[in-house]
Amino acid sequence: MGTAQQTRSHAGHGHGHHHHGHHHHHDNTYLTSTNKNDAGVRITRIGLYSNLGMAIAKGAGGYAFNSQSMIADAWHSLTDLASDVLTLATVSWSLRSPTPAFPQGFGKVESLGSLGVSSMLLVGGLFMCVSSCESLYAHFFLDAEAARQLLEHGHSHGHSHGHGHGHGHGHGGGAPSLHAAWLAAGTVAVKEWLYHATMKVARDRKSSVLASNAVHHRVDSLTGIVALAAILGANLLHDATWLDPVGGLFISLLVIRAGFSNTLSALYELADRSIDEDVRASVAKYVRRGLAEIGTDTAATSNTGTGSERPLVTNAQATTQVHLRDITGVKSGQNYLVDLELGVPAQWTVEQVRVVEAAVRTRVGAKVRGVRRVRIRFVPNPDSGEVLADPAFDEFIRGDVSPRSSPEPEEEEENGNGHGNGKSNGKGRKDL
Repeated sequence: MGTAQQTRSHAGHGHGHHHHGHHHHHDNTYLTSTNKNDAGVRITRIGLYSNLGMAIAKGAGGYAFNSQSMIADAWHSLTDLASDVLTLATVSWSLRSPTPAFPQGFGKVESLGSLGVSSMLLVGGLFMCVSSCESLYAHFFLDAEAARQLLEHGHSHGHSHGHGHGHGHGHGGGAPSLHAAWLAAGTVAVKEWLYHATMKVARDRKSSVLASNAVHHRVDSLTGIVALAAILGANLLHDATWLDPVGGLFISLLVIRAGFSNTLSALYELADRSIDEDVRASVAKYVRRGLAEIGTDTAATSNTGTGSERPLVTNAQATTQVHLRDITGVKSGQNYLVDLELGVPAQWTVEQVRVVEAAVRTRVGAKVRGVRRVRIRFVPNPDSGEVLADPAFDEFIRGDVSPRSSPEPEEEEENGNGHGNGKSNGKGRKDL
C-alpha cells in the first residue's frame, strides 16, 4: 500500500491497481504521504473517512430499517475501508529497519494484519449470504408463522420486529422500511461525487493509482444502486419483499469474492510466493538504467599510479559485459525484497563489482516503488559458446545431502567417545 507501497494490492494492494472484476487491492500511496496539502492526498483521505462513515451508517440503517441488502452493503464498504485502515495502522511497523532478530524487516506484520481483516470480511460475507438465503427460503417455501420462527431463531437481531411497511405476508418480517431508500440514495450520491472528484485529480496528475481508486468508488456506487433498487422494489411492487434479500445475496457474493481474494493474497505473502511479473519487469528496466549510468560523473575511480584516475568500470563495460541473469524476490507486506543475479567478467575485482552493485541498488531502490531490499549475487559470464546452468534455486542444499539420516557429522565420532575432536570444559560442553 503506501509509498511506501507500494501496493496492496496489493493488492494487492506499477504495482498499480488492476481491475479484473471487482478486486479490492488498494494502492494506498496517497494515504501514507505526509504532504496533507497535496490534492491526491486530500481526496484519498476524504474517501477513507467517507467509507468509514458510510459503513457505520449503512450498518446501523440496515439494522434499524430491516434491510438485508443495506447490511450487506455495509460489509461491502468495509472491504474498501479495511485495507486503508490497515495501511495506516501498520505502515510505521512495516517500514522499520531490520534488526538481528528480524533480519528480513517487519513487512510480515502487515501480511498478518491483512490475513485477519480479510478473514473477518470473508466470514461476514458468508454470514450475510446465509442470512439472505434463509430469508429467500422463508419467502418461497414456508408459511408466515414458520418463516417468522425461522428468522427469529436464525437472526438474534430480529428482522421480524415489524420495522417494515407490511407489504409482504409476514415472510421474513415484511419489506424494509422506505427510509432505508433515502440512506441508500445518499450513499450512492456520495460515492458518485467521490468518483468524479478523484478521477479529476487523477486526470490532472495522470495518476493510475488515483484512477483505480476512483473506479473503486464507482463500483461501490453501483452496489449502492443494487441496494436502492432492492429496497424500492420490496416497498413499491406488490408482494415483492423477496427483492431485498436478493439484493443482499448479490452484494454478499461480492464481499465473499473480495474477502477470499484478499485472504488468498495474504496467505501467499506469508508463504513467500514470488513477486509478480510486472514487478520483475519494472526491476529489470531500472537495473538496465542503473548500468547505463555507470561511468558518468558519479562513477568510482581508481588511481593508476601515474597521477591520473580512471573509472573502475566504464559505461561500455557496464552495458556490454554485465548481464542480468535472474530476478527473484518476495513480497513482505508493503515491501518487496528483491534478489538479483548479475553476470560479470571472471577477471573483475571486488572493487569493480561493488561499483555495479551500488549503481544498481541505488537506481532500483529509488525508482521501483515498494522495493525495500536489493541483494545482488555476482557470477562469472560464460566463456564464448559455453551455456551457463540455470541459476534458479542453486543456493538451496540438495535433499540427498541432508544430515537428517545422520544427525551427528561422522568426523566427530571417529575417536569413538562421541566428543569428536572437541575438549570437554568440565561443564557438559566442549570447546570448538
